[in-house]
Amino acid sequence: MKRGMLIKMGPDLFRVLDLTHFTPGNKRGFVQARMRNIRTGQQADNKFRAEEDVERAILDERQMQYLYRDGDAFHFMDTSTYEQIHLDAEVLGDNASYIIPEMVITMEFYGDEPVGIELPITVDLKVVDTTPGINRATASAQVKPATLETGLVVQVPPFVSVGDTLRISTETGEYLKKV
Repeated sequence: MKRGMLIKMGPDLFRVLDLTHFTPGNKRGFVQARMRNIRTGQQADNKFRAEEDVERAILDERQMQYLYRDGDAFHFMDTSTYEQIHLDAEVLGDNASYIIPEMVITMEFYGDEPVGIELPITVDLKVVDTTPGINRATASAQVKPATLETGLVVQVPPFVSVGDTLRISTETGEYLKKV
């Protein structure tokens, strides 16, 4: 089991959000997992003992191009069939902050139902708002907030200014470098 994995419990699908392994004293170890039900959006905590089997959901992956956002709906197009589908912001979760128009991503399907997306490890986003840069600033311990084109706010070094393109990690949400 690992973060981001989709598992099947009964008729429902759950995405593993966080997990912790415990080995208490003389007792058997177990994994405490925080999961979100894909269909209802509810979160639940479950304990899994070492001898329990967990069924991993088999997913199909398709290349999709992000087209536009309409309120809380994100519209995507299948790059091979040109079929368009939309996902709600709730389904995308934090991933919505890393998607820009015309970006090609991998979308995961369980049967015909889209259940999530797989982002690249890094994305390049433009800075739309930040405090003015400092002359001769270096990448020291000083940081300032910067708002990116998708609305994501990240901490950046003082030399970053409006209009710069930054490489951001989609796993941690941190600034990596100026592009």
